[in-house]
Amino acid sequence: MDNQRRKFLGTMGALTAGAMLAGNHFAFAADKSPIKVGVLHSLSGTMAISESALKDVALMTFDQINASGGVMGRMIEPVVVDPASNWPLFAEKARQLLTKDKVAVVFGCWTSVSRKSVLPVFEELNGLLFYPVQYEGEELSQNVFYTGAAPNQQAIPAVEYLMSKDGGGAKRFFLLGTDYVYPRTTNKILRAFLKSKGVKEADIAEVYTPFGHSDYQTIVANIKKFAGGGKTTVISTINGDSNVPFYKELGNQGLKATDVPVMAFSVAEQELAGMDTKPLVGHLAAWNYFESVKSPVNTAFVKMWKDYVKKKGLKDFPVTDDPMEATYVGIHMWKQAVEKAHSDAVDKVRIAMAGQTFKAPSGFTLEMDKTNHHLHKPVMIGEIRADGQFNVVWKTPKTIRAQPWSPYIAGNEGKQKL
Repeated sequence: MDNQRRKFLGTMGALTAGAMLAGNHFAFAADKSPIKVGVLHSLSGTMAISESALKDVALMTFDQINASGGVMGRMIEPVVVDPASNWPLFAEKARQLLTKDKVAVVFGCWTSVSRKSVLPVFEELNGLLFYPVQYEGEELSQNVFYTGAAPNQQAIPAVEYLMSKDGGGAKRFFLLGTDYVYPRTTNKILRAFLKSKGVKEADIAEVYTPFGHSDYQTIVANIKKFAGGGKTTVISTINGDSNVPFYKELGNQGLKATDVPVMAFSVAEQELAGMDTKPLVGHLAAWNYFESVKSPVNTAFVKMWKDYVKKKGLKDFPVTDDPMEATYVGIHMWKQAVEKAHSDAVDKVRIAMAGQTFKAPSGFTLEMDKTNHHLHKPVMIGEIRADGQFNVVWKTPKTIRAQPWSPYIAGNEGKQKL
């Protein structure tokens, strides 16, 4: 084949590809029907204290996008369901959203057990889930985008901080969590990490309570006793409304942050808003965003949420938190990916999500990793204030790439480049 003919065929191929792309663009834009999206969060039961606000911040974000012209001229039509903190019901509701409601994408879940429940449904039906909460890792699905933190973006840096001079130089660690996959796997990772740092088995305690547990009197007494053996910290992976009686019991027994600091991975501004926070001043939480972060994007985000709560007369507290920001970021990245793909089809959006960036309320520009479906995120340590907000006492100077497969779990050695 001569060079002139080769050049002609190459030009025709490029023109054909361009025409197909333009055709996709016009076909999607010409369709004025709404794009259905699912919202899968517990609005009742033990997890409602955390998940209700995620439903509402999603609805706020959809309203924001629709007011700006929608997604390439098409409005977003949310379909909201309540799996009621019932893990098998999560799977049923996910199937309903994908097969009956025929949504293009689902934003939802908080606990890892709920995510594990719906995962086979999304993989079977080739649905797309945006999951906005920190989790234990050890998972990578082409049907999920993880906008919360992996362990190396929350748990490991938090414990490193506690062991540092600035963090108090902890020598003993009381691992307290709700009894399900996220706390148990996270603590498995933390045990291995602590042992790699020379912490002895006798200096690590591990206790679990069921969802909805309310009597922490004995556990807090045992924490005080354990703390008698040296500088101690509590690593809390308690989830849901059990956090309220736990922190209340800390206050009842006079266990202050100056005595035994608690580092929480699932307590944010929404949970604190329902508590008397004065006895909790100085206790800590590790996240990737706090409402108190100073940035122009965050100022606008917080104002938008407060205005929305007031306008809608919501029961949510007018505070923002990390999973709310992760929800907000995920929705906007999905919109950008749809616009890039000129389609809301799952397979096309999945490809278009790789490398998406978004200027987030955290003050950082977040990037969706090109290969592992996780966000590159900053890490922040916050100290509880009397007003229920957090002072950021430590943060990374830049975003951190997620490690879905922890190097502290045997067998993950060959997965570190994923």
